[in-house]
Amino acid sequence: MKQVIEPIEGVRKAVTEMEQRAQIQIRDLHAWFDTHHVLRGITLEIVEHKVTAIIGPSGCGKTTFLRCLNRMHELVPGARVKGQILIDGQDIYAPGVDPVFIRRRIGMVFQKPNPFPTMSIYDNVAAGLKLAGERNRRKLDEIVERALRQAALWDEVKDRLHKPGTSLSGGQQQRLCIARALAVEPQVLLMDEPASALDPASTLRIEELARELAKEITIVIVTHNMQQAARVSDFTAFLLEGELVEYGPTDQIFTKPKDPRTEDYITGRFG
Repeated sequence: MKQVIEPIEGVRKAVTEMEQRAQIQIRDLHAWFDTHHVLRGITLEIVEHKVTAIIGPSGCGKTTFLRCLNRMHELVPGARVKGQILIDGQDIYAPGVDPVFIRRRIGMVFQKPNPFPTMSIYDNVAAGLKLAGERNRRKLDEIVERALRQAALWDEVKDRLHKPGTSLSGGQQQRLCIARALAVEPQVLLMDEPASALDPASTLRIEELARELAKEITIVIVTHNMQQAARVSDFTAFLLEGELVEYGPTDQIFTKPKDPRTEDYITGRFG
């Protein structure tokens, strides 16, 4: 029996007005690295088919929060999680839930582009599909092309699919990693500062891509760039020292924050 959890007050009205539903529900989330208490009682809801930005100073727990959403946090020795995360009503930390299945539903793109160095562009995109047992070449071809188109990369690489993925520029490599994540058709895509290592033009492409992808899947992006968060996201969560200070529609967070710490951070007084 699914547990029904009411939306938190901060986004209830916005969710209702947009006729959107909360796809990810996080309740009293705590995370540790051994004895280091990184996240402290995070409670929020992430709206389907929208971009949610996670902001905050270095060391506040942004990346740990992101990694908890697809159970990557537990891959670190000594790491543990307490609390509840529901994706479409399913508790991803419930006994018997396969974390590999969760990571297929919730893809992730990391800060630095990380294409598989020994694989071609084609094989980088197809890697997850082959790992899942897909061997039909025609189907693989179709999915690779679709994923590369979704990542706005197809026209740039269609004539060199069998060249190494590492032969691409930094921005292209990051879009290749996005295509690799999209190939297995996730419901949610997590992006951990995906443009921090890129030039301004490539950064703009990634931001435009995030907005476009949100028409089909839910996007959660960690960024240290306030302008980027304001440009790309629909909702913003501000973390400080492992706690959620404020969460709501991005326009509200950046123009009329309710907590003075939020205003201090987004105006550059600290962080």
